[in-house]
Amino acid sequence: MSHRSLVAARSANANARRLIVPSSAAAAAGGVSRTALRSFASYYSHLHGIFRNDRVGCCRLKSTSSSAAESSSTTSSSSHANYKKPRNVELWEDLASKELSKSNMTVDSLRTERVTPEGIAIQPVYYDLDDPNPSMPGIRPYDRGPYATMFTNRPWTIRQYAGFSTAEESNKFYRANVAAGQQGLSVAFDLPTHRGYDSDHPRVVGDVGMAGVPIDSVEDMKVLFDGIPLDQISVSMTMNGAVLPTMAMYVQAAIEQQETLGNESKFQEGGGGGESREKKKSVLSSLRGTIQNDILKEFMVRNTYIYPPQPSMDRVVADIIGFTATHMPKFNSVSISGYHMQEAGADAAIELGFTIADGLEYIRTAVDRAGLNVDDIAPRYSFFFGIGMNFYMELILFEVLPGGSSHMLLSISLYKIAKLRAARRLWSTLVEKHFQPKDSRSLLLRTHCQTSGYSLTEQQPLNNVIRTTIEALAAVQGGTQSLHTNSYDEAIGLPTVQTARVARNTQLILQEETGICAVADPWGGSYMMESLTDELADKATDIINEVEAAGGMTAYINSGMAKLRIEESATKKQGRIDSGQDVIVGVNKYRLDSKEEEAERQDVLQIDNSAVRKKQIDRLSELKRTRNNDDVMEALAALEASAKLGSSTSKGDNPNNLMALCINAARVRCTLGEISQALENAWGRHVPSSTIVRGAYGASFTDKSQNDEHESEYDRVLNEVKKFEQIEGRRPRILVAKMGQDGHDRGAKVIASGFSDLGFDVDIGPLFQTPEEVALQALDSDVHVIGISSQAAGHKTLLPALKAELDRRGAADIVIVAGGVIPPQDYDYLMNKSKSCSAVFGPGTRITDAALETLRLIQRRAS
Repeated sequence: MSHRSLVAARSANANARRLIVPSSAAAAAGGVSRTALRSFASYYSHLHGIFRNDRVGCCRLKSTSSSAAESSSTTSSSSHANYKKPRNVELWEDLASKELSKSNMTVDSLRTERVTPEGIAIQPVYYDLDDPNPSMPGIRPYDRGPYATMFTNRPWTIRQYAGFSTAEESNKFYRANVAAGQQGLSVAFDLPTHRGYDSDHPRVVGDVGMAGVPIDSVEDMKVLFDGIPLDQISVSMTMNGAVLPTMAMYVQAAIEQQETLGNESKFQEGGGGGESREKKKSVLSSLRGTIQNDILKEFMVRNTYIYPPQPSMDRVVADIIGFTATHMPKFNSVSISGYHMQEAGADAAIELGFTIADGLEYIRTAVDRAGLNVDDIAPRYSFFFGIGMNFYMELILFEVLPGGSSHMLLSISLYKIAKLRAARRLWSTLVEKHFQPKDSRSLLLRTHCQTSGYSLTEQQPLNNVIRTTIEALAAVQGGTQSLHTNSYDEAIGLPTVQTARVARNTQLILQEETGICAVADPWGGSYMMESLTDELADKATDIINEVEAAGGMTAYINSGMAKLRIEESATKKQGRIDSGQDVIVGVNKYRLDSKEEEAERQDVLQIDNSAVRKKQIDRLSELKRTRNNDDVMEALAALEASAKLGSSTSKGDNPNNLMALCINAARVRCTLGEISQALENAWGRHVPSSTIVRGAYGASFTDKSQNDEHESEYDRVLNEVKKFEQIEGRRPRILVAKMGQDGHDRGAKVIASGFSDLGFDVDIGPLFQTPEEVALQALDSDVHVIGISSQAAGHKTLLPALKAELDRRGAADIVIVAGGVIPPQDYDYLMNKSKSCSAVFGPGTRITDAALETLRLIQRRAS
């Protein structure tokens, strides 16, 4: 019987099944009465006496009626005198003992020594005594967690994603965080690095150092990790487009870091597998961490790709997987990311379904195309999920929790927990079905999580501390292995030192002050949680089956369906916010007046882009002056020749393996841009297509559930647009564009869809345009207004350049408006000092309001 069916069955007969209660909150969510909870202490004392050191660490509620609760203490001893541990419990004990073997704890000590001030011994895991085969953490299908002890033995890793300005500034930030308790590094690279450009390239003038740290060569990488022992601390790198040179420079930096130690190093010089005559392991074998290497999601949402899908998968991804499997056994070769899908607007089912389908595609790439063994690569795959606030929750949650928005916060948090539980179940089931691995580690889904950036608001930013805490708690109770918590000011810019500290301390408080590490999967057995896990797994399975029927994820992406489904979901979400269906506190409800909002305005970290770029160009010039150019040309020629091969080079010991060749190129001081260009010479650059989702935004205003106020507002905009058309002889026309190397296009796509539904003629520019290219397209399309979406802090450089280009071409009458992640402190510079735009629509601006203001600006300019 499914848990969905059990909901009704349990409601009809509360005595039909005995439930393990994880906590008071979970019991309430699962429908357990307060009377039953009162029987907990007396019943637990009987279990403690019955099982002593052999007890299984759970509690049972015999009934939710008061009479049953009163009699439970007298019947429990006799009813369980002959209790026999189920097989899964015995397996759990064996696994837990192994996991605890290197600590000072034992299974028995976990059961008896962690006693609350009230005298209650907290158990490491709770389960149903009447279930002959209870689900347990660390045991397939891993709903309750990939490891038996979970956080009772060791808490999750605090891994804050960071990188900005120069390698020197980022290094200073990393070292301070490690000293303050951060347990792993997660590197954010700037957009030119992602897109394979050196800092001196003309297309990246406004992007260098703005949304991450620039890496042009191994010299930058060495500075980035100066004083940070790479053989001891794990490093996660979010990199997909220029993944080969970036990974190679990290490896070479680690090698040279050990070489500087000389005889003091416990590793042999250089890289590669095996051991030296002195029995010193290679540097590569010591490295721990994760490279994202998830190019499939780049073609769906994040857009920091470089090469077309086929060589990106068959050569880049596969060669990294093969190389790390041979030489870097502690390093995760792929981090399959659903996070960016969520941030781009995907609901939880789409995020989960597409992410698992991506993972299956990566295994196929390694096994079927590269000829690698599934057990050599699958154990080193990891996942990356987003933990947000409000994606289509009402469709499922209110079947279980009636009552509407008063339950929304609890429901959303629980649904994110269910997502991680369902992900582990689906991964283990589908990997077993399709690949039949012999190593059980191939079935484990291990994940990093990050709280949502999209849920952060510019308005009343301190509210974001609460949002992030709720999301972090959901990630932890869902069983994440590591976590990044966003800073509360990231809706408007890069975090400051102070706000980054609050974000990190949010996790430290959860680990040190709350006690949530004491129990593995405290939600196991909850009626609601198990039901939600089943329902979400079913919905994601339907999506996975759809993808598989299309020929796998690569084919599904090439059809355009993946991107379309996410964009449609994002547009509907924005419509629900603008129409008031979804409440965002401080944005569309409980707003402050203008004076109060001004008082709450936050300072943001400002980066001097021109100074950072100059420093990078100077370092590049010095590098090129002092290196051996014959070695450089030879390394690049070998790389290009390998890229042109028609056969697989993915085995780690293949002399033409692209990862190995890139490490050599980094060693002789080839730059990131030069390595990327050598591969581009063989494969070319990927050029995407753009579409507009129509009707999804407007449907949110015409839904019967909406009030007259919002529907009349929508109609008012439509009527104003019609009046404009009658006067001007054509509809208002807008070009929605993105400049620089910023590929985050959720905002641009949603604006384009919303304006289209409101009656505007809409053109969408291709990604990664220069100001000159945007100006030319605007003139060719004869638009009234250009709407620039900026998510990566390049606005103070790129918007003035666009305005200058329009003026130079005699098109000063074209209105420029901007939106996205732009700090309010920059509004005056953009609108008054530089006069590079006429309006800035910050985060939280309703599309209907933006459309009306844009229409007024066009009319004012025309008059």
